Amino acid sequence: MSSSVAIPTLTRSSSKLVSPASSFPSRGGFFRSHSQTEDPHPFLRSYSSPSWDAGREPLLQASLSGQRQADGRREDAEGGWSGDVKFVPVPQKLTVWQELGRQCWLAGPMVIVNLLQYSITVVSLAFVGHLGEKELAGASIATSLAGVLGYYVLLGLGSALETLCGQAFGAGPIHHHMLGIFLQRALVVLYGACIPISFLFIYMEHILLLLGQDPHISEKAGEYALCLLPSIYGYALLQPVVKFLQTQSVVLPMMICSAGSLALHVGISYTLVYMLGLGFRGAALATSLSFWLNAIFLVCYVRFSGVCKHTWEGFSKNAFVDLREFLGLAIPSCIMICLEYWCFEVLVILAGLLPNPELELATLSVCLTTTSLNYMIPFGLSAAASTRVSNELGAGDAPAAKQAVVSVVSLSATQALVISSVLLSLRHQWAWLFSGDAEVVDSVAEILPFVACIALLDGIQGVLSGVARGCGWQELGAIINLGAFYGVGVPTSALLAFEFNFGGRGLFLGLICGLATQTLILLCVTLRTDWERQVRKVAARILHEEADLLEDKSGERS
Repeated sequence: MSSSVAIPTLTRSSSKLVSPASSFPSRGGFFRSHSQTEDPHPFLRSYSSPSWDAGREPLLQASLSGQRQADGRREDAEGGWSGDVKFVPVPQKLTVWQELGRQCWLAGPMVIVNLLQYSITVVSLAFVGHLGEKELAGASIATSLAGVLGYYVLLGLGSALETLCGQAFGAGPIHHHMLGIFLQRALVVLYGACIPISFLFIYMEHILLLLGQDPHISEKAGEYALCLLPSIYGYALLQPVVKFLQTQSVVLPMMICSAGSLALHVGISYTLVYMLGLGFRGAALATSLSFWLNAIFLVCYVRFSGVCKHTWEGFSKNAFVDLREFLGLAIPSCIMICLEYWCFEVLVILAGLLPNPELELATLSVCLTTTSLNYMIPFGLSAAASTRVSNELGAGDAPAAKQAVVSVVSLSATQALVISSVLLSLRHQWAWLFSGDAEVVDSVAEILPFVACIALLDGIQGVLSGVARGCGWQELGAIINLGAFYGVGVPTSALLAFEFNFGGRGLFLGLICGLATQTLILLCVTLRTDWERQVRKVAARILHEEADLLEDKSGERS
């Protein structure tokens, strides 16, 4: 239990006792939920809301509440306020263990959410795998290109909400209405991006033919991509809503909705593929439908649960205000994420150019699948990092933001060390889960020590990337990723694999060099950060957003 102090507050003589925390920024939300009985979902809503230091009015609250305080004084003079004083316990600064508990509470469900959403495409490919080799090859290529050209782009654009919504939520109830406006701006931007992405899906067969792919496989991939096209629009709705809820620490409902969507996806896939005889096209349609179902479940939760009644106030014309500034954060965020994810796709292309490409591609497939599964944990921790850091910066608490960074990096580095040790100890057995070919198993065993090193670096750089998103460093992150992966990683991979004949080992050694460069630079930037200065930057950004909205409303009245 944290120590607490008594905070006096005035209440109207005609009203019931209400916690004063409703008039302060959302710091210490978990503790607030125990005294604010009118909140129907306190645990789901505010467990991870940042705590605030008693006796100090946070920066943004102080800067924007002057008029309200003046109104209160006038009302007091008129006799509207009573002199009754109520005392409510408010927690002091969180201990390290409390901070770690919050990080785990956020990260655990987010790991499961990411794994469940990833499993939708895996289940679809599993159904296609029973239909024939050409169908599986076409579906695999289409799914891979759909990620590169579609899903990764939308994920990156939507990640701007981790900065904007997280900081606005941490700044307190005065600014909670901004989360709904930011969500609407994200939807406008993402659905605008879906238009050019749609043409890439429509002409995917022609794109593959230009890249020299087999005509029959290109034809199958084109058909599969056309049936995947609706999934892009469902994903454009799903990702902003996920970020919207994540920044409020509403994570359990996302996990439940994702689990329900995956369970329905299995039945939908079986029905479309076998019962309705749609074949591999049915698997793609099932993916599209399941993405839409997941998005609809979350939208219904936001609309009808009451948990988001202060952060979602309905559609507003303000969604079209300051779109340029939103894009100024969304585009670098997109570049930052895509540059990292695309690097792995480049490795697949390079592996196909090596001697004995069948063995190299099979080995690479097992190793990249292992890497993707491992990355689910640091990806969930990165979501926790961005949420906690952005909330604390928005609340004006620089020491708490710094403590959140130290806690999440320590936690992620520890789990990465455990995962790496497990991979090393099981390197001769692991590949049997994916292949019955002894040659592939031996090749994977030779590469797995490099995969273990990648898992260790991912554990650190993953959460540091989350810190960067929470602080709004996406432009810097994009520059770092460009230099690390395409100035160091990919050239080193090509040099070692082809010039020094290291083969697949060279590809992974180059990737390790890129990840190590990215990790070291992000670590140096984080260690040298002036957190008080970051607080001032966040305050200026939020005040600017509020001023633009007020100016727009004034223009409408005039």
